[in-house]
Amino acid sequence: MLYSILLFQTATPPGSSLFGGILPVILMIAIFYFLVFMPMRRQQKNQKQMLKTLENGQTVLTSGGIIGTIVAVNDDTLILRIKPDNLKIQVARSAVTSVVSTDEPPKK
Repeated sequence: MLYSILLFQTATPPGSSLFGGILPVILMIAIFYFLVFMPMRRQQKNQKQMLKTLENGQTVLTSGGIIGTIVAVNDDTLILRIKPDNLKIQVARSAVTSVVSTDEPPKK
């Protein structure tokens, strides 16, 4: 019995086991690329496009959780007006995470 198992293992061609071992690894890398990297690239592209199109009067949310209205747009910075005291702060353009569609923050 043991002799037949050893005979069967040596009877398989050596090239097929190498191909059979590499193919699953290549397949896993391809699946990982399509499930992780492509959506991440798409999200980064959308974020960069949103940062380019910022303009006065839009209400934005920063990465620090501050919601404010854009008063002035410079090259790399924005000046936001924050309610209720109309406080103006200067933030980096890259700190903006999203554009808020309404003037009021979402209520729970």
